Amino acid sequence: MGIELYPHQIDAIKRMHNRCILCGGVGSGKSRAALTYFVYSCGGKLCINGKGKYKEMTDRRTLYIITTAKKRDTGEWIQESIPFYIAPDIVVDSWNNIKKYVNVYGAFFIFDEQRLIGSGAWVKAFYKIARKNKWILLSATPGDAWIDYVPVFVANGFYKNKTEFLAMHAVFKPYSRYKQIDRYVDIDILEELRDKILVTMPYERNTIRHNIDILCEYDKQKYKMVWRDRWNPYEDEPIRETGALFYLMRRVVNEDDSRIRAVRKILEDNERVIIFYNFNYELEALRAVCSDMDIPYREWNGILHQDIPTSRTWVYLVQYTAGAEGWNCVSTDTVIFFSQNYSYKILEQASGRIDRLNTKYVDLYYYHLKSRAPIDLAINQAIKKKKKFNEASYFRKRTTS
Repeated sequence: MGIELYPHQIDAIKRMHNRCILCGGVGSGKSRAALTYFVYSCGGKLCINGKGKYKEMTDRRTLYIITTAKKRDTGEWIQESIPFYIAPDIVVDSWNNIKKYVNVYGAFFIFDEQRLIGSGAWVKAFYKIARKNKWILLSATPGDAWIDYVPVFVANGFYKNKTEFLAMHAVFKPYSRYKQIDRYVDIDILEELRDKILVTMPYERNTIRHNIDILCEYDKQKYKMVWRDRWNPYEDEPIRETGALFYLMRRVVNEDDSRIRAVRKILEDNERVIIFYNFNYELEALRAVCSDMDIPYREWNGILHQDIPTSRTWVYLVQYTAGAEGWNCVSTDTVIFFSQNYSYKILEQASGRIDRLNTKYVDLYYYHLKSRAPIDLAINQAIKKKKKFNEASYFRKRTTS
């Protein structure tokens, strides 16, 4: 049995090395490239694209793959590894359980869907594992700011810890109530270090993404009641917390009947559709639409982990946080984003669920349901800048202006 690889994967594998980040877009084939690199780094050989012969690994190591809970549960990595003759020396687990492996020595780790941000428990466990094993990281979006690279920089020995990195490169905002980085210095050094560990895997997609904005209405009076009067129209009581304020603003916007009408229209024109949503009240409304239209539907969220339907017509309801990554679907070309997510990274991951190397579709359609409500406009602006919308920053600007 041979391995089929695209030219962009072969090129990346040649440039990969221990302790690197393999950076490729969603659906670019990072997992197959990573498994190929693992076999070759352990002294093995593979038949690739009909050329060469399989050779057993001379430095065989147990392979640990730390990935999302969904990828672990669906067995995606196990299926992917079958042609590589790695079993039974493979362990696949989720990031939530990374601390279980801090005492492993002499193995090989693939850290999938990069989760190393800050200096919390996952990062501390990663440091312990990195010191005693070979490893690589896989990521579609490795870092928006230099601070995102700190765990990998430290694990590569470039800095002793995060404190040393900040002391050498970060300038903090003066007179700020909270400690915030204003800018970085010695950027040329940081770029040199990043280039040492970052292996990019660009490729020319055969797909064309059509992002279609659907403008929806919202109840302006109810919105003013929430934002200006700080009044909860659902419980008929004052709003006392900032978090509740934003939740209610979004609820007023997302619950508008115009969004449901837009969804119904798209479902009438398409047989198989994935719908991403944020909140439980959105899920309830979407369930009602599917039931009313007599369309079979399945769900992936914090409670239900159902498979994609196999019927001719279906809807797959996916909560952003639970299911924006770690699975793929090549049996549809249509996604609806019922409400906007705060994070550009999450949106990109969600978009990639149907944008795969092996999809039969060329044209992919993404319907973004939005309104001209201030909160929607602000979120949309952050996403356009490839940033994450910050509630605290928005609140300060709006209340002081």
